[in-house]
Amino acid sequence: MNADARRNAIHVVAAVITDVRGRVLLARRTAGRDLAGAWEFPGGKVDPGETAYQALERELHEELGIRIDAITPLIAVPQAYPTKRLILDVYRVDAYRGKPQGREKQALAWSPLDKLATYPMPPADRPVVALLTQPDRYLITPDVGMDRKKFLQDVERALAAGIRRIQLRTSPRDDFPALAAEVQARCRTHDAQLLINADIGLARKLRCGVHLLASQLAELHDRPLPPGQFVAASCHDDVELRNAEALGVDFVVLGPVAATPSHPERAPLGWKQFAALRETVSLPIYALGGMTTSDLRDAHRHGAQGIAAIRGLWPA
Repeated sequence: MNADARRNAIHVVAAVITDVRGRVLLARRTAGRDLAGAWEFPGGKVDPGETAYQALERELHEELGIRIDAITPLIAVPQAYPTKRLILDVYRVDAYRGKPQGREKQALAWSPLDKLATYPMPPADRPVVALLTQPDRYLITPDVGMDRKKFLQDVERALAAGIRRIQLRTSPRDDFPALAAEVQARCRTHDAQLLINADIGLARKLRCGVHLLASQLAELHDRPLPPGQFVAASCHDDVELRNAEALGVDFVVLGPVAATPSHPERAPLGWKQFAALRETVSLPIYALGGMTTSDLRDAHRHGAQGIAAIRGLWPA
């Protein structure tokens, strides 16, 4: 979290605590508090003079009666509310002592990962759920080119390397629908998600996801696919982000964060502006533009789900 964010926003820490079954601990906000009744990751405000670790240690002991021994930073989510701005600084608790109990009479729940999204949560907590349950890398395929066989081999290589979310860019090739079906079959084998760029009809036919262009966001009035088929969108400013959220998309890409050869005409946002746009919505957001896996840590520090890339993720 940068110095400007510390000065201008409330700094809040939160913990992702899991049990031996992999379930995640949630706490329910008590009556009399903002967003009472909503579920959240346990934690609280950082007091003046405290480090994030000290605040998390204090809050978890006060709220749950546990002592933490080791934590790992996960994500820092900037979020604007009607009357305040905050940074939700989230850590995974790797080791702790004691048994969590609701010491402040708050209800607790141990949720399986696949049920986390069903809990009503404050906006800042939603990107944390996405980080825990969805891929942190979003591969955008390059042009198919002339060598269809090589393209499919590279898709297979990317999947074998751990990519679990792919956007297939459309092509004027006559055999593109058949090619998309082959990519979809490979994704299913690896339990990965496929999204077709812009072509809603083909996405419906293949029962996969669709990645909307920014221009499509302005034209659509309803979510174009049913739940279960992911809808994503490309965004470049706060208007497009709000349009995407109003449409009910599952996630967006935002950029370019850094300069990129594919769009030299676009001035890069930089991480500071990315974070400022991030706080206007509660959607999961991938950072796009000049990204590689080495940028994942910076992406998470500025509230991103992860990175989206062509060159940075496509097999060399």
